[in-house]
Amino acid sequence: MTTQRLLARAAVAFSMLFAAHGIGAQPDPWSESYRLEYIGKYAEALAQIEPFASRQPVNEFAVMRSAWLLHLQGKYAEAEKRYLRAAEINPRSLEARLGLMLPQMALYRWNDAIQSGRKVLADSPWNYTAHVRIMIGEEALSRWEDLAKHAAEVSARYPTDATLLVYWARAEAALKRTRKAKELFAQVLERVPGHIEASSYIKNVP
Repeated sequence: MTTQRLLARAAVAFSMLFAAHGIGAQPDPWSESYRLEYIGKYAEALAQIEPFASRQPVNEFAVMRSAWLLHLQGKYAEAEKRYLRAAEINPRSLEARLGLMLPQMALYRWNDAIQSGRKVLADSPWNYTAHVRIMIGEEALSRWEDLAKHAAEVSARYPTDATLLVYWARAEAALKRTRKAKELFAQVLERVPGHIEASSYIKNVP
């Protein structure tokens, strides 16, 4: 789940909650779950929707949301199991496989996260989120040549994106290809003026 989606749901939750209080009603579990997540009470937010994740017939969304809330609590092994369950419920779900990458990355299981990302790419070859998360793993494993080639290829598909250029530039810098790294960081600054990492590299590296 993206931050924007979460904030949107939180806003909806607040409006529904206030409306409910206005007429003397109790908020529904979903609204209360979003409200509790918004204020950082992740365990309480999970408790609100856990019954939906456990009942039959299976509520796919409840399973996915419970996985996210477990992840926010730092219960990464449990979150991973829940994302795997979501993938079993709906084998076509790209979201479940993308979600699976989160606890794997949090546990520094970079190879597992990369493999999960590649499964997403098998169905959606230019999925931006999967590519970026794989790049995070390549960087963590210091696979600089792989990262440089990967970031260059994906950047060609998303030419206005600064994040991809940053990963490409980092790889070139690690490979001591300073001229190329500076060229890429200069492109980053065109897209994000004042970008701290790009500015620092260009200023401090001869």
